[in-house]
Amino acid sequence: MASVLALYKRDAGNTKLKEHGSTHVGASADGRASDIFSGAVAVVTGAGSGIGRALVAALAKRKARTIIAIDLDGSAVEHTALIVGQETATSVIAKRLDVTDEDAVRTCVAQAEREFGAIDLWFSNAGVNRGEGIGSTLEWRIALDVNLLAHVYAARCVLPGMERRGAGRFVLTASAAGLLSDIRNAPYTVSKHALVGLAEWLAIGVGEGVKVSCVCPEGVLTGMTKADSKSAGPGINFIEAGEVAERTLVGVEEGQFLVLTHPRTGEYEARRVQDRQSWISSMRKARTRSQGKSCLFAA
Repeated sequence: MASVLALYKRDAGNTKLKEHGSTHVGASADGRASDIFSGAVAVVTGAGSGIGRALVAALAKRKARTIIAIDLDGSAVEHTALIVGQETATSVIAKRLDVTDEDAVRTCVAQAEREFGAIDLWFSNAGVNRGEGIGSTLEWRIALDVNLLAHVYAARCVLPGMERRGAGRFVLTASAAGLLSDIRNAPYTVSKHALVGLAEWLAIGVGEGVKVSCVCPEGVLTGMTKADSKSAGPGINFIEAGEVAERTLVGVEEGQFLVLTHPRTGEYEARRVQDRQSWISSMRKARTRSQGKSCLFAA
């Protein structure tokens, strides 16, 4: 798939792509990162809107040197680059890319490192939330392609370089549904559970100096938020994408594996692990209350 590059800087007349040396993520003696964002080269997928766009803005505020913003929607990601680039001195590159195309991802990584230097931070953020119930075969394929396999492809293309350099942050955006369940949608829930498993597997095996983080937002107001989300999850404190981005970067800087935007997500996960039978019983009751039915298939 052909890619489109667009660079927006504070000086609108200066749109020339420049060569840069590499910047590596450093660490203090106690293993905590020291100013990992300033001067960094970062990549954010799913950057055309929502959490991805907010991550681009948050990274620019922290003076990342170059941010490559990726999305399948070329016009949306160009808008991200335009508005963030106008507000900061950070170079923001908009790239139209299908993250489910591994060859395209590999080409993107090679081009980015050739033009801007080593990638210090990769935010594997693209995701989809489609369908309802057990879902159609097509919905399952899309969910697994975008919510799982795209992250596998990113890991294959990005982590070897980070391991060779002994530095880097690889951040995957999953969901609270990947720790608990979204009672409305099986493809989304299962693909996000698989993504949490992938993130944990990567974190266990990745080379020294490289850190993997898994972000599990609970209630976020984005274009992926379904109309019935508030009634499906009463008591959820819905927050803006910008707040998720801020909490994500704090967690990444602190070297956290599991980054939660809502403390209760961790509390619920602990309850689920301690007594799955009770957890399933309580979730069945919640599903009946929110959807008005007590079975999946029968009328």
